[in-house]
Amino acid sequence: MKTNYKNYIQKIGLLALCSGLLVLPACKKSFLDVDPQAQQPAITFWKTQDDATKAVNSIYGILRSNDNTGFSAIAIESVGGDDAEKGSDPNDASYYNSYDDFSVSSTEGQLQGFWNGQYKNINLCNQVLDNIPAISMDANLKARYLAEAKFVRALSYFRLVRAYGDVPLRLTVPKDASEFNIPRTPKAQVYAAIEKDLDEAAAVLPQRYSAIDLGRATKGAALALHAKVAMYQQKWADVLTLTNTVMTMGYDLFPNYEQSFRLNNENNIESIFEIQCEINASIDGSATSQYSQIQGVRGTVAGYGLNVPTAALAAAYEAGDTRRDATIIFRGETTPQGDAIPVSVPNPMYSQKPYVPFNLINTSFNQGAQQNVRLIRFADVLLMNAEAANEQGNPALARTSLNRVRARARGGVAGVLPDVTTSDKDALRTAIQKERFVELAMEYDRYFDVIRQGRGTAVFGPKGWKAGKNEVWPIPSNEIDKSAGILTQNPGY
Repeated sequence: MKTNYKNYIQKIGLLALCSGLLVLPACKKSFLDVDPQAQQPAITFWKTQDDATKAVNSIYGILRSNDNTGFSAIAIESVGGDDAEKGSDPNDASYYNSYDDFSVSSTEGQLQGFWNGQYKNINLCNQVLDNIPAISMDANLKARYLAEAKFVRALSYFRLVRAYGDVPLRLTVPKDASEFNIPRTPKAQVYAAIEKDLDEAAAVLPQRYSAIDLGRATKGAALALHAKVAMYQQKWADVLTLTNTVMTMGYDLFPNYEQSFRLNNENNIESIFEIQCEINASIDGSATSQYSQIQGVRGTVAGYGLNVPTAALAAAYEAGDTRRDATIIFRGETTPQGDAIPVSVPNPMYSQKPYVPFNLINTSFNQGAQQNVRLIRFADVLLMNAEAANEQGNPALARTSLNRVRARARGGVAGVLPDVTTSDKDALRTAIQKERFVELAMEYDRYFDVIRQGRGTAVFGPKGWKAGKNEVWPIPSNEIDKSAGILTQNPGY
């Protein structure tokens, strides 16, 4: 994908799609009304197979936007957890503190950004699903494109529903003004729509792609995401079935945990779905990702130093666990790639998963803009399998999947990170929860994991978390205002 849809922002009319519906040109125009440069008029679009390809590529391209992986996503999906906190200098991005201590109000801007980002994704997917069926093109490619759009739409709705609870469910492009303002849909119905999209996507998507299409949604991605969606609903039999299937599809743990996150190992055997990012100087606007830049070590060439690991995370690793030094960059250390981290940097720790070696940072663009975002890894599938097996009364399978993850974390050193041997359901559940904490740390999952496990008060209570309120974030107040009361606010906000 490095040479194909990762560089989707080309001189095509799809730039207009990112902010709303395609707009038809007016009937009259003067010589002063110049067509926007690099935009294809909507009236000429949705005609050819090439149009379909551009439209689907745009769906992947927008996934690397700030609202999907940057400031807004960090606020909604990361700093509320006990693995991450604001970081940087005290006055930098101070709004993150309100997410960390759960004092955020409905007017805080990152709520709106994340909401907008997911619905932009959904809008692009809906346009594909509404328009591509009428295009005369290769039937197999058409089916695959529709399946890819369903996968991304499902991903976006999943991120919305776990963040806000009930959200408006829109599965087609609005036909007129009367269809724009719709109420929130009960989350059970949203989950049902997500699962339907993923079932239909998995039935069509291929298990593998050739090199030019590497990074597109696969059957394994649809099944793994479906397992995660089912896990949030405690559908343990479904989680077990889905993860068992993914575990037969050729994925495996990358041997070296730290190396699995580096640029030269993108889309490796452990990767089930990554957001594809790249710097291409020949295409304006292609290097849009701020994922690495926002989290890069402050006081160096790397970035802003936000969303940093907590002392609680650093203390959670067992002795000899290689994941500790692979997840956390410590002040004063030298990274495996040879970058010396000054003792003078503001924070004692930084996230290592978004790290790009300093010699590979192109300062003409967002620092580290070429770093892919690992969204679904095989290790997550193994831990979902372990959790489901335990809940379904199969401790032997649960231990096998759990210990497979732990074995990689030992780094080949005997006598450390011993296998979990208990068959007690509660003890095994606790061990799996702990393993998810350290294995998936700083990957935007911990906050939601703790809540779905029913442990919000125990884990987050000392930070200000309140049951009956903080299971979800507030609906952006601007959305409620624009709806004239059609949208309602979450309790407690």
